[in-house]
Amino acid sequence: MSKYKEIKGFKVQTLASDTAASVVATGTWASGGSLNTAVNASGASNAGTQTASINFAGNANPYPTVTAAAESYNGTSWGPISSMGTARWILSSFGTQTAAVGVSGVTDVNAVLPTTAVEQWNGTSWTEVAELTTNRHAAGGFGTTTAGLIVGGQSRPGSPPGTPVTYRANVEAWNGTAWTETTDINTARDTMFSFGINTSGLIANGQTPTLVSNAESWNGSSWTEVAESNTTRYSGGAAGSSNTLGLIFGGYGPSYSSQTESWDGTSWTELNNLANTVANLKGSGSVTSALAYAGTTGSASAATEEWTTTPAPTFSKINLGQVYYNSGSNAFKVTQTSAADGSWASITSGNTARRVASGVGTSVSNGMVIAGYPQENEVETWNGTSWTEVAEVNSARGSAGASSNSPNSSALFFGGDARPSGPETSALNESWNGSAWTEVGDLPAGLNGHGGAGVSNTSALSYGGSTPSATGATNEWNGSSWTSGGAMNTARYYLTGTGTTTSALALGGFTTPPSVIRTNAEAYDGSSWTNLSATNSGHSFAGASGNTTEALLFGGEGPSYPGGAMTQTEYWDGTSWTEVADLSAGNLSPAGFGGSGVSAISSFGNGPSGLFATAEEFAAGTSNKTITVS
Repeated sequence: MSKYKEIKGFKVQTLASDTAASVVATGTWASGGSLNTAVNASGASNAGTQTASINFAGNANPYPTVTAAAESYNGTSWGPISSMGTARWILSSFGTQTAAVGVSGVTDVNAVLPTTAVEQWNGTSWTEVAELTTNRHAAGGFGTTTAGLIVGGQSRPGSPPGTPVTYRANVEAWNGTAWTETTDINTARDTMFSFGINTSGLIANGQTPTLVSNAESWNGSSWTEVAESNTTRYSGGAAGSSNTLGLIFGGYGPSYSSQTESWDGTSWTELNNLANTVANLKGSGSVTSALAYAGTTGSASAATEEWTTTPAPTFSKINLGQVYYNSGSNAFKVTQTSAADGSWASITSGNTARRVASGVGTSVSNGMVIAGYPQENEVETWNGTSWTEVAEVNSARGSAGASSNSPNSSALFFGGDARPSGPETSALNESWNGSAWTEVGDLPAGLNGHGGAGVSNTSALSYGGSTPSATGATNEWNGSSWTSGGAMNTARYYLTGTGTTTSALALGGFTTPPSVIRTNAEAYDGSSWTNLSATNSGHSFAGASGNTTEALLFGGEGPSYPGGAMTQTEYWDGTSWTEVADLSAGNLSPAGFGGSGVSAISSFGNGPSGLFATAEEFAAGTSNKTITVS
């Protein structure tokens, strides 16, 4: 006989831990046994495990104390083992707990001249073996005592201190007896993250002396540039078995970092942070079971942290919309999209660099960017994959308003700054039918820097702007003429708009005098404007997507005048603003469009280096939220 719950109900699973995107995403760091001697920039058994690793040499407290001491970890505690023959720090290393190699390094605190001496550990003692061909320190390393690689690093041609350094691109391979030069990396660097084996490894980030953001994958014969990590840093720890499976953690970036990221052969994913913010640390193990130890937090550290994931047999994959009961935390949970867990990712660049262009579209796979400066009349559409140039507007303008839900077939482009060939405040209005632009009824007065909202070429809203003084006027377009709507509460220009004619947002902007970039936010209901909670930072010339109940605000100029190119992104949930993931680069005037507060496109614009046509897409993350009853 069928049970009532099988007919009318649904099953809620009981799980011991939260669901996750992958096994590695379940990982967390916990304290392990401390080293007996705190050390900074030591060597390690990179190919060791969480329960079988060694740490050797380094710079100990009090500074300066270069040591040759070594310790071994058994999964619970560290114990002393035979010291190296030569005290050194900033050395390179590879191998296991019982078979490791310590390479080069510096024998004094001034890092004057790296040694080329190499010592090999057999589980009992250290023995000097063939020296490295090129003197260097702070190089990457991975592999075993019979098949290892030393990558990049920094060389000094001699004494005294202050002699210019050379950042290395050369790579040397160790076969257990001798060193052989092999293929150079593409970008010379030192202090990079490194993990893998001699036929399948990866390096990421580093410095030359500025930060290097790119990553390179090694297949045993050549290096290939792959996706950059989410956060650029150097001098961190790493663990991993190949060029498709690895972790990087800690480092400088430019302050001490606790961030952890995993590499799956294609992309980097941010995971739970270390408990400590630490640089110059070491790591060993795998993506599911790793160890982080030693380093500096301002002075040499003895801390050890263990990375543990949910075992694969009990792992449950995250599933959007799933409701389950977590028996460990005694809570019902639901899996949902969340802007707080979202991030920006680079997408295909547009064709023509410009600033203060107008963006329209309510989907990240169907948008349009119109005109802009310097005197651009180009129009480009976005289909989710690529940009296509379509018919140009009749009058080149920037800082104009626009309206469209479906830019492939219908859009409106109104007002703007047409200098130098036209007026500072234009009243021109152009309608798009999917193939051509036609001039239609002008705005009641010339405007630039105004907000624009609406769904088509027959339904649009213009509000605020400069005439050239700041105005709070609102005008509604019905397909043939403009009529006055309710005035904004705060007159301003270079504000950002999004929404429809009956549900629009007016965000940020600029007032003068005094010269102030605003945090004001207002909502329009079709007849009047209501003040909302202020944004966290002032934004002018910013990008936006969404509506009055869920929106994103990103980039622009701020928070004071003259302001810098902003990366800040803020999420509106209908009640308050929350800062979420930043744009990857500051943008003074992004053209924004998209579906909601959980998806958006930021495209074109300008920054300290000038105009650009690059674009980024924001996608919300998927996370587990506790169900609460109020």
